[in-house]
Amino acid sequence: MAKLSRNAIIGYPAGIVTGITYGLNPLFAKPLMNNGASTEAILFFRYGIAVVLLGAFLLLKKESFRINLRQAGVLLGLGLLYTASSAFLFEAYKYIASGLATTLVFLFPVMVAIIMVFLKVVPSWPVWLSIAATFAGVMIMTGGTGKEAIDPTGIWFSIASAFVYALFIVIINRSKAISSIPNSLLTFYALSVGTVFFLTRCGLSGAELLTGLDGGMAWANLLGLAILPTIVSTASLAIATRNIGATKASVLGVFEPITAILVGTLVFGEELTPNIIAGILISIVAVSFMIMLTKR
Repeated sequence: MAKLSRNAIIGYPAGIVTGITYGLNPLFAKPLMNNGASTEAILFFRYGIAVVLLGAFLLLKKESFRINLRQAGVLLGLGLLYTASSAFLFEAYKYIASGLATTLVFLFPVMVAIIMVFLKVVPSWPVWLSIAATFAGVMIMTGGTGKEAIDPTGIWFSIASAFVYALFIVIINRSKAISSIPNSLLTFYALSVGTVFFLTRCGLSGAELLTGLDGGMAWANLLGLAILPTIVSTASLAIATRNIGATKASVLGVFEPITAILVGTLVFGEELTPNIIAGILISIVAVSFMIMLTKR
């Protein structure tokens, strides 16, 4: 096997970190939802705390927040796409099983690859094979939902979540306007848009911001949500996308459902079935295959 390039050494671990940290969402969100906190309030505090922490970090580093009008437009679009992906996914959970929703959202690597083809960037055959194998692995992991009633509304919300997330990844990879913006600043502005969006949504829905957020553990969970699945995940996604490309970075997102399933099993006592074990092994082999054969 040829030696991995510098971009690969940086990009592949960043992509894995993205999937693992984003997959930790249930670890922090499930106790909050079980305690009666509204989805709108959880997402508002998740994004809001992340913006405050990241803003303080940027100030300590004496980073400039200055962007031009063109960059502001692209960052606004990225923020809306990232926020819409979260909103659509939570809506899907209201109509279909979360396992099925997760599977459908993992259509996004396929969508990224197709979008890149239209942009005349054709993925190599190992990448296409890895996309197919990882999606098959996730389908096997979430097997068993076939006996449940499937509402088409939930299907469409999941597909919409996958599509806007795919657009988010492609824009980060292809936009020259924001290519000079540091990953931390890009993350700050994207999350700022989400904070405003979910605060507005709380106001329109009449959701009580502090309901179900009693005690130190609730705020510790919100802090965990803000740092790992939000700041770390978004920043590492930008790093991975810029170093190994949109398609490969999206394939590494398979670590998201793997992590979420392991959290459910180890923390919440959910059953670890042979389907889940087989799906995880298939996905890991597929990702390893892609890394070994696509070193650039």
